[in-house]
Amino acid sequence: MKHDLVSIGNAAQRLGVSIDTIRRWDAKGRLPSVRSGKRGHRYYRASDIEQYSQDPETPALEWARATHGLEPSNDVYCKTRDVFAARLEQLQSTLDRTAPLSTTSLITAIAGEIGNNSFDHNLGNWPDIPGIFFSYTPRNKTIALADRGQGILTTLKRVRPELTRPDEALKLAFTETISGRHPETRGNGLKFVRSIITDNPFTLSFQTGNAYLYLQQHEENLPIQLAKTTIRGCLAIIRFGEVV
Repeated sequence: MKHDLVSIGNAAQRLGVSIDTIRRWDAKGRLPSVRSGKRGHRYYRASDIEQYSQDPETPALEWARATHGLEPSNDVYCKTRDVFAARLEQLQSTLDRTAPLSTTSLITAIAGEIGNNSFDHNLGNWPDIPGIFFSYTPRNKTIALADRGQGILTTLKRVRPELTRPDEALKLAFTETISGRHPETRGNGLKFVRSIITDNPFTLSFQTGNAYLYLQQHEENLPIQLAKTTIRGCLAIIRFGEVV
C-alpha cells in the first residue's frame, strides 16, 4: 500500500497548487490524507490525486487565487509563449481524435486567443509567476487557463484611465474595440472569443479580479456578476459540446 501513497509535497506538485492548499483541502475533506509513521506525516493516495486532477477548474482557480505565487507542475505550466504554442498543438491533436473538426478548430482558437492575451498584456510586467496555467481533459470536455498577471482592469486603464472597477473593464473587453490596446488586430481579442461562444454549443466562465462572467450559446446579454473571491490575473474555463 505504501507505494500507492505520495507525500504532501508531491501531491501539491502534481496538482499545481501550494502545500497550504493541500492542507486546506484535507481539512475540508476534499482530499483526505493518510497519516503514516511515528510523526504522523501526511500522505495522499495516488488514485485520489488522479481522480482530483480530472477536473482542471479547481487547481486553476486555487493557483490564480493563492496569495503567494508558486510554479505549477510542468504538465500544466506554460512559462513562455513557445511552450504554450506547443501545448496548444497537443490539445488540437488530442481533440482531432475525439471531436468533430469544426469543434477542434473553434476550441483551439478560443484557448489560443485567451492564452496569448495573457502573454501579450503582461509581457515584462508579471507581478510574480510569469506564464499561464493550461490544463485540459478532453474526456470531460473542459479546458482551464489562468494567469497571475495584472488583470484586465490594470491593462485597460492604460488607455481608459477612467475605469475603476474590474466589472467595468471586463464588460469593455468583451464588447468594445479599444483603440491603442495591442493587439486588437488579432481577432479583436475577447470579442472574438465571445462571438464563437455565442454561436456554438460551448460555455465560458471568465473571472478577473472579483468580476465574473458566464457566457453560453445564444447569450445576447453579458451577464457579469461580482464573485465572492478575488483572483490574481484572469481565469477562463471552457466547456464544449458532445464528444463523438
